[in-house]
Amino acid sequence: MNRTYHLFILLASLAALITYTSACVPPQPEEVITTIDINIQDSLFQQISDAQDQRQANLLYPYLRHPNPAYRYLAARAFASFTDTFALDSVALLLNDPLPAVREMAAFALGQSKNNAALPFLIRGFVTEDTAMVYAAAQRAILEAVGKCGTLKTLEQLASISTYTPRDTALLEGQAWGIYRLGLQGITAEQGTRKMLEFIPKGTYPRSVRLIAANYLSRVAVPLDSLAAPLVSAFEQSTDPAIRMALAIAVGKSKQDVALTSLTTQYSKERDYRVKCNILRALANFPYENGRTLVAEAIRDRNEHVARQAAQYLLEKSSPEDATQWWRFAKDSLPTPIQVELYRVANRHLPAFRTEVRDVINFELRQQFPKATAYQQAAILQALGEFPWNYRFIFREGLASPHPVVRTAAVEALQQISDRPDFNAYFSLSARRITQEFATMFTQAIQTREPGPVAVAAQALRSEQHDYRPLFDSLNVLQAVLDSLELPTLIESYNELALTINKLQGKAAFVPMRPVYNHPIDWKLLRTYGNHPALELETNCGKVVISLWPTVAPGSVANLLALAKSGFLTDKAFHRVVANFVIQGGSPTGDAYGSLDYSIRSEFSDLHYNEEGLLGMASAGPDTEGTQFFITHSPTLHLDGNYTLFGKVTAGMDVIQTIQVGDRILSATIIPTQ
Repeated sequence: MNRTYHLFILLASLAALITYTSACVPPQPEEVITTIDINIQDSLFQQISDAQDQRQANLLYPYLRHPNPAYRYLAARAFASFTDTFALDSVALLLNDPLPAVREMAAFALGQSKNNAALPFLIRGFVTEDTAMVYAAAQRAILEAVGKCGTLKTLEQLASISTYTPRDTALLEGQAWGIYRLGLQGITAEQGTRKMLEFIPKGTYPRSVRLIAANYLSRVAVPLDSLAAPLVSAFEQSTDPAIRMALAIAVGKSKQDVALTSLTTQYSKERDYRVKCNILRALANFPYENGRTLVAEAIRDRNEHVARQAAQYLLEKSSPEDATQWWRFAKDSLPTPIQVELYRVANRHLPAFRTEVRDVINFELRQQFPKATAYQQAAILQALGEFPWNYRFIFREGLASPHPVVRTAAVEALQQISDRPDFNAYFSLSARRITQEFATMFTQAIQTREPGPVAVAAQALRSEQHDYRPLFDSLNVLQAVLDSLELPTLIESYNELALTINKLQGKAAFVPMRPVYNHPIDWKLLRTYGNHPALELETNCGKVVISLWPTVAPGSVANLLALAKSGFLTDKAFHRVVANFVIQGGSPTGDAYGSLDYSIRSEFSDLHYNEEGLLGMASAGPDTEGTQFFITHSPTLHLDGNYTLFGKVTAGMDVIQTIQVGDRILSATIIPTQ
């Protein structure tokens, strides 16, 4: 039995086959078109994109049968952004399309439904040997889509396939994607994990397959304690940083002595800061004394990402005995952000009886606060929040700040205190009175109607550590704020507050609001700059050039071009930086909340976040995008199909890797298509 047919039989057991005849194949013109050619000047491309943007399915259905495969392809891609099930049978017709790219996009769209109802269509669309190589990319897409829609039985079937050879790249990628996507849903089995481990060794399987498998082992919650030896071997033999950084996390998850030895040994040899960061993350799986010496060295690393990650390790793992030492470390010649983080470490872990040291630490933090920059003040408030009795200072000084980022950080610090599991024990006989104070402070933060304070305070009031319901005689104040929030500008804050009111009322069901269509794609602007525009960002760290993809995500590209053209991006800070993950910018207030007076729609495609330097839109849920964007430090495969991907850094990736929180865009210049 051939290998493709073998998989078809395996998958066919998942569901009854649907009626699917050759009569459903879209008619072809006399001269068959075999390639997909998309041009933003094309009026039909614009019509399909507008229908997608407005979520008008009735306007898209006819294009699924269009003689030109480019329009069938675009219509299928449009339905992928609906992430619903109502069009499954219509899109599934394209799984039998003559053009491979159309089949591939149809499979992606079906997978985006994330619903078992798509499985029978995907099974039927998997072709047999006589045409398998022609449709290899479509086969891969079907297997990945099956992973998004499948069940434990699906996983067992996928993991049991053993007939693919290392030359069957597309099929192996599909198998790996399918197992990975199931894992992200929490559907796992030992058989699937061992299959992914089988893909890892260097020199056997294609690099793309190894990357998927490494990310599965890194990100999916599966036990790896019995697999430490092969994981260590693969980690030490790999020379690919993208694979090594994922395997470092997987090695740490095994929690075995051989893994600890490997991580510490490899750290001393490592030159890629991203792998170093992940080794430090992996060390958090082991007792503190095993990582202490290495982390003390990492705190002084010249790369600030590494130093920050070391500080994060100490925040999670430090012993009380070492707390004073880390405070003294903070007084050494370290960058200010690292100094503040070490103050935070000391404030969290210092033993209760060291009152004289704690008094000095908090006095010094309070003294630094007025002289610090806005982002430094935000970090100082987080450090002060590690000593709960600072709550009044945090509220008074933080909420009085002229900087939105500081005001939001103050509420986050208060939330941090409110969420402490030992809140009642810590405040002892004063706990009830202070809980009432916190309820009042969070209510006042909500009454500011500012996006950050509203969202964070709303989250705090539905904390699992407290039942705030008895402290509210009426929810009228909160409801009045909710009713006054401007939409879609404050959609994230609106949904957070609405959810909190819902919980305080004792209700269970809650459906977040999606913004209504409010911002058409600016086709005139797109036509001005062509199919391949670029954006040049001059930052205080250097210059970055980003290629934009209007044929993939026209609404997102038009939006970013408009923001650049209007001057909005100038002097905007990068407000979020996560080492070896992303940098994020574009927040109007610099605190990661809020937007302008409009929203744009999610635009999903079958592209993967499989390399560094990819440009995506930040989101608070489907169709809530606005002004905030992110750029990846490394492959982030879990973002696929959930965040609009619409560009790539083509110059200045070293600058992207250097940027820290508070660094700024000095200017944004549009480079038209050459």
